Parts: sequence; structure tokens; C-alpha cells
Amino acid sequence: MPLQIPDPTVPQLDHVAAQFAHWRQQRTHPSERIPQALWDQAVALTRELSYSHVAKQLRLSPSDLKQQMLAQHAPACQAPVSPGRFVEVPQTPVPPLTHPATEIEMQRADGARLRLRSSEATLPLAAVVRAFLEVA
Repeated sequence: MPLQIPDPTVPQLDHVAAQFAHWRQQRTHPSERIPQALWDQAVALTRELSYSHVAKQLRLSPSDLKQQMLAQHAPACQAPVSPGRFVEVPQTPVPPLTHPATEIEMQRADGARLRLRSSEATLPLAAVVRAFLEVA
């Protein structure tokens, strides 16, 4: 029988569950919001355990726990926005436009059109024309 190593997060989960139970007993109103410190501990547990398992053990809504996870993760992901500044990009010389070496226009009976312009002298024209005409 393989030796099972105890999971160190289970006692932490039990400890946080006890804190939630204590808070539920001590709160003054049933709709009182869960303190952020408890949410932080619950989210910390999700780094080691699945959020659905943590939510079940702590008697939390899985969707609420997921929202807390996203809320804590969002500020770290957002890069600080730096003020915009103008950057001048030097112009590069543009070679003069040349007329294309090959220019083809075709239209199928269904109204589809193909216009091909290329400065390349060698194109697989037969394959292009065949592919265009075969697709109907």
C-alpha cells in the first residue's frame, strides 16, 4: 500500500472553515457581507485546492469565490498606464510603384469574381484558374 503524504492545505482549510463558521455565528445581520480578510484567506486556498472544493468546504457560492479570485488577480495583471507621448518616426524612402507584371480578372457564372495582380513573373496561373473555376 503506497504511503500517503498528508496534504498541508487540509488543516489550513479546516482552520479557515472554522473562521467562517465563527463569523457566521457572530454576525449581526444574516445579509452582512463577508469580511475581506476571510475572502482573502479563501482565495489563498484556491492556489492549492480547486475553487469548487474550497467553496463547498467554506459554504460559499462558487461564483462568488471565483469573482473574488478574479478581483484579486486583476490589479496584478493590469500594467500601469504611462502618459502618451509623441514619437516622431522618420520617413523611409518608398520605391516608385511599378506596374504589375501579371494582371488577371475572371468572373464565374454565379457572379464570383477574381482579380489578381502580381509583380511576380512566374505564377501558377493554371492552378489558380482551375481552383477558381472548380469551386461552384
